[in-house]
Amino acid sequence: MKNLKGAFLSAGIATALLSSCASGSDASFIASGLNPADFDSTFNGKKTELVVLKNLKGMEVCLTNYGGRVVSISVPDKDGKPTDVVLGYDNIAQYADTLNSPSDYGSSVGRYANRIKDSKITVAGKEYKLRANDNENCLHGGGNTGWMNKIYDIQEKTDSSVTFAITSPDGDNGFPGTVKATATYVVRYDNTLDITFEATTDKETVINMTNHSYFNLNGDLSQKGENQIMYVNADKFTPSDEKYIPTGEIKDVTGTPMDFRKAHALSQGINNFSYDQVKNATGYDHNWCLNTYKDGKGDDKTVAASLYSPKTGILLEVFTNEPGIQVYTGNFQGTGIPGKHGVKYPKHVSVCFESQKYPDSPTKFAAKTPGWEISNPYLKPGEKYNSHLVYKFSVKK
Repeated sequence: MKNLKGAFLSAGIATALLSSCASGSDASFIASGLNPADFDSTFNGKKTELVVLKNLKGMEVCLTNYGGRVVSISVPDKDGKPTDVVLGYDNIAQYADTLNSPSDYGSSVGRYANRIKDSKITVAGKEYKLRANDNENCLHGGGNTGWMNKIYDIQEKTDSSVTFAITSPDGDNGFPGTVKATATYVVRYDNTLDITFEATTDKETVINMTNHSYFNLNGDLSQKGENQIMYVNADKFTPSDEKYIPTGEIKDVTGTPMDFRKAHALSQGINNFSYDQVKNATGYDHNWCLNTYKDGKGDDKTVAASLYSPKTGILLEVFTNEPGIQVYTGNFQGTGIPGKHGVKYPKHVSVCFESQKYPDSPTKFAAKTPGWEISNPYLKPGEKYNSHLVYKFSVKK
C-alpha cells in the first residue's frame, strides 16, 4: 500500500548519504548484486548497514536496519538460477531520500499498518490526533515519519537471522505510550523467510505491524507482473471507499473479481474497472478476511495466500496468525524512479501480502462494527503483541 505524501529529507543530509554510499572498485558484491558498502552510512547519529542472511539451499535475504527493511530476496528458479523476487533500492541514499524516492519497500511497518480514518483514535476514553499523511487519514503509522524511516537497532544477528529493535516514544506521530518493538527475520533451511513482530507498551495504545515487501517472481522487474497466479484463502473481504478506507461492510467474494479461492492470473481481474472496488484502486489494494483465522486464533500452518510465476516456476506461499491480509498490486508504481540496478518499475509490477489487523480497526472496533470484533487493535501494559508472518519459497516445474 503506497503512501503518496510525506516529509522530505533535507538536501544536506541526502547529499551526505549519497557521498557515503559511493562504492569503491574493490566493493564486495553478493548474490543479489548489491554492494554492502552502499548501505554503510550514518543517519541522525545512528549507523546503517546491509545484513545478509543465507541458508544452504541457495536462498539469500538482504536487509537494512533503515526501516527494518527487506532489500532483496534471492531464491533459485526452476533452472537453479538465483532470482531476486522483491522490489527495492540498491543504496541507503534512495531509501532515505523521501522527497525524490519515497517508498515503503520491504519495511517493517509500525506503529500501525494500513489506514486509520481521519487520523484519530480513542484509547482508554481519550482521543488522540495522529499525523495525517494520506489525505486526512493516517497511513502506516505516519508514513515517512513512521517506523519505515527510522533506524532500528540490530539487537542480535547470526548468519541466518537478525532481530531489529525500535523504541517509539509516547506521542510518536500522535500515538500514546512508549512502545518497544522487535522485528525478527529468520532464513530457514526450507527457503522460508520467517518473520515475528513483538511489542510491549507502558500505556494502552494500538499496534499493527507488518512487512511490506513487493513481490515479482518473474525474474524481470522491468515488466508487469499481471501474469502471476494468485490464491487468497478468503471467502470475504472489506470493501473500501475512494480514499481506501473500509466502508464497514464485510462482503462475500463470490461472483466478483475479489474471488481468488481458485488460483488464477491477476490479469483476469486487475483491470476490470467495471467493478467499483478494482476501479477505485486501479487494481487491488484491499483487505481479505482470512479463512485461516477462527475462534480468535490464526492458523499459521495453513496457506493464507500464494503467488506463482509460470515463467520461473517460483511459488510463494504466505502464512500468518493475523485475521486479515492486504493485497496491494503496485498500482502506484510506474513513477519512473529507478529501483535496484537502475530498473524502472512499471504499474502492476508486483504484489504485496501485508498480514494485519483489518484496516481502520481502531475506528471500527471501537464502534463495535459487525465483523471487526475479531480485529482488536489495542495493546495494554503487561501484554505482549505477537504477529507472525511467513514467506515460503519453492519451485514448481
